[in-house]
Amino acid sequence: MGIRTGAAYLEGLQDDREVWIGGERVKDVTTHPGLNRGAKTLASFLDKQFDPDLQDRITYEENGERFAMSFLMPRSKEDIQRRGTAFYEWATWSNGMFGRTPDYKNASVMAFAGAADFLAADKPEYAQNMRRYYDEVRKGDKVLTHTLVNPQISYRLAQEGKFSPKVALQVVKETDAGIVVNGARLLATLGPHADEIEVFPSTLLKANEENLPFAFAFAMPINTPGIRLICRDTYDEGKSHFDAPLSSRFEEMDAVVIFDHVLVPWERVFMYRDPLLCNRAFAETNAVVHMMHQVACGKLAKAEFLVGLLCAMARATGKDNDMTVKGQIAEAMWMAESVRAFLYSAEHKAHEDQWGLYIPERRPLDTSRNLFPKMYPRLLEIVQMLGSSSLMATPCEVDFSNAIAGDVEQYFQVANLASQDRVALFRLAQDVAVSGFGSRQSLYERFFFGPPNLMAAVYFDLYNRDEMIERVDELLKRDGAAQGLQWL
Repeated sequence: MGIRTGAAYLEGLQDDREVWIGGERVKDVTTHPGLNRGAKTLASFLDKQFDPDLQDRITYEENGERFAMSFLMPRSKEDIQRRGTAFYEWATWSNGMFGRTPDYKNASVMAFAGAADFLAADKPEYAQNMRRYYDEVRKGDKVLTHTLVNPQISYRLAQEGKFSPKVALQVVKETDAGIVVNGARLLATLGPHADEIEVFPSTLLKANEENLPFAFAFAMPINTPGIRLICRDTYDEGKSHFDAPLSSRFEEMDAVVIFDHVLVPWERVFMYRDPLLCNRAFAETNAVVHMMHQVACGKLAKAEFLVGLLCAMARATGKDNDMTVKGQIAEAMWMAESVRAFLYSAEHKAHEDQWGLYIPERRPLDTSRNLFPKMYPRLLEIVQMLGSSSLMATPCEVDFSNAIAGDVEQYFQVANLASQDRVALFRLAQDVAVSGFGSRQSLYERFFFGPPNLMAAVYFDLYNRDEMIERVDELLKRDGAAQGLQWL
């Protein structure tokens, strides 16, 4: 089948999935007032795969069929660059504000399928299951969400590497047909809008008998009986695109997922009862590198957008000639150009991995994913500082056509923009930096790949420190000045 139309995607969402929001069960996510516009946005993105001007950039052809570029198994450096071009193109459609587009999880499934022999170390059938699943998702152009983290009721247990059987997702039974799982998982972004959910391990599992029930990886349709999604409040409050230019378009709902004694068929299982294999999975298949590639492309689009927003705000008020303002915006520009440089370095240093696929160079992408959670809050702070009270002086769209329209037209103009354009621009800035939608974006960026201290520690452990230390040692030993570093 290959690429899928937006209409086909929306039709697929109209099933008996169990989604709860605002205290009520959702009858249809494609019509629910807090969810429908996000679904329609994603449908419009899928339709772009049929655009003749974009098709060769965001899809590839194989055996007469078209598939999303994110499913392409890269066999060369050029393939890595093709994938990066597609990732970036997808991200520009929302300027990075709809972060969980399908290409993110597609990158993961592609990597696991390409490295399926890793899974075969557990059981050969797990590798076959993954290859089959990749083919199913690719040919159906399925939209995936994922859930990685078990909820915790005790910080002490978490520190000990243990999970609470009261809340954590676990296997409670084995049958001839498959495994039965029960418990909860956090946090499925795009959950109500997805076709399937990928359930993989992320936190480290200690290799002991206690953790065997928590060691698994599988994927299931969202409408599977027993799967229940409990959503946060929606940030799409039904406002017009003028009044809420981002939250009215790009609500990608987050949900806690409950598995109420769900039967997972054996053919949908990819790992089971092997904590060490689960711990190594994302790194040794290089799935994490391919996912970081997609993420870096999205962060570049997002950073560029914020630079554009800041420049537009400064030009509107005439502040773009002020040296201090130039300095503030230059800082944002440095951030965008840093992400661009990381991405360029990663793609142009792409190399073949142990599975015969090409991967981007990890270190630049890893640097980007550790820095952007610090960059993004600073970018929002610059928007807030530059916008100041103008982020609050934002009448709504109907005020340009009601009894106070004359006042609004006269008193909300600025040096270089008429009042309606000025209000539209600063309502956008408000949605970015002040609204509930904007605050969720900031939180999302802070913890996208995990706790910052954990990510930094992993980065430290992977860094080639010995090479740098040797240079220090060589200087100390130069000309016999010292014996060098004698490690105890």
